[in-house]
Amino acid sequence: MKEMLEEKLSQFRLLEQQMQDPAIQSQTGMMSRIAREHGLVSRLALKYQRFKDTLEEIAQIRQMMESNDADEREMAEAELPELLAKRERIWDELLDLTIGGEDANRSRCVMEIRAGAGGDEAGLFAGDLFRMYKKHAETKGWKCEVLEASTTELGGFKEITLAFSGEGVYRELQYESGGHRVQRVPETEAKGRIHTSAATVAVLPEPEDVEIDLRPEDYRKDLFCASGPGGQHVNKTASAVRLTHLETGIVVSIQDEKSQHKNFAKAERILKARLYEAKQQEEHDKRSAERKSLVGSGDRSQRIRTYNFPENRCTDHRIGFRANLESVLAGDVEVLTQALLDHERNQLRDTMGNLDE
Repeated sequence: MKEMLEEKLSQFRLLEQQMQDPAIQSQTGMMSRIAREHGLVSRLALKYQRFKDTLEEIAQIRQMMESNDADEREMAEAELPELLAKRERIWDELLDLTIGGEDANRSRCVMEIRAGAGGDEAGLFAGDLFRMYKKHAETKGWKCEVLEASTTELGGFKEITLAFSGEGVYRELQYESGGHRVQRVPETEAKGRIHTSAATVAVLPEPEDVEIDLRPEDYRKDLFCASGPGGQHVNKTASAVRLTHLETGIVVSIQDEKSQHKNFAKAERILKARLYEAKQQEEHDKRSAERKSLVGSGDRSQRIRTYNFPENRCTDHRIGFRANLESVLAGDVEVLTQALLDHERNQLRDTMGNLDE
């Protein structure tokens, strides 16, 4: 961790120098990229610099405590407890900033919810998850936007893609990636038997334009008529957009909007998010032998949570944490994400120790 923080501090100092370089300032694209990188690392780098400065102050105070001057020793002994408390406070703040990886401080992300095993009931459950996250966003003051949706006949979703933006949005929602299981008596069940169905959630950090260089020659753009409800306009207007990334084969289709331009803009956002995820996953795979996630891989195939209606409980299997199901579905997702954040923070504290040791 110390090596990572030193690297971020060095990167921050280099970016500071580059931003003052007239040659770089004259290049708008490069300046935008550097400014974006600067913004991403500045908070962590500056906090780490404060920590290092505090360690130096503590070292100086401890030297003063060995002085032959009684007044100097007394002053140093009085100041040391306050500095030690400051060191621990900044250390905890550093832990908070490093929880969740390098993308934790992003303020935008894309969430994909897909119905899994369970037929119509799985689609209804996907709808429950959508409403749960939407209510959670409202309580947090985040913006929630539907980018793409495919509904079922009973009012659920085969899949729905959302965009969230707001302070700390990815830090929390990244823990929602994985398999979600529901146990309840479906409305369609005449004999009152409990059914189990599932949905998957994938949360992708949404990159800035300067981070993913997506050029028109990198993808194939297809236009077609939208299908589904919408009347004559849907059937006669080629407003739906499908983007196929040529190198990776990633495909994104959007048909929700009547405007071709709006559909294209949404498709481009989702494609960039998936490309960024693929890039991050490739880097993660290279490091997988060296480190392992503290709260699970977050892979969408991994079952992370069960929503049990008969017992009114919601269980996160990664840390064995239980919460009131009714409250969670009403939007109190933070009770779960905070437990996961606390768990990872404690794991980091136990495994890393203090940085001055």
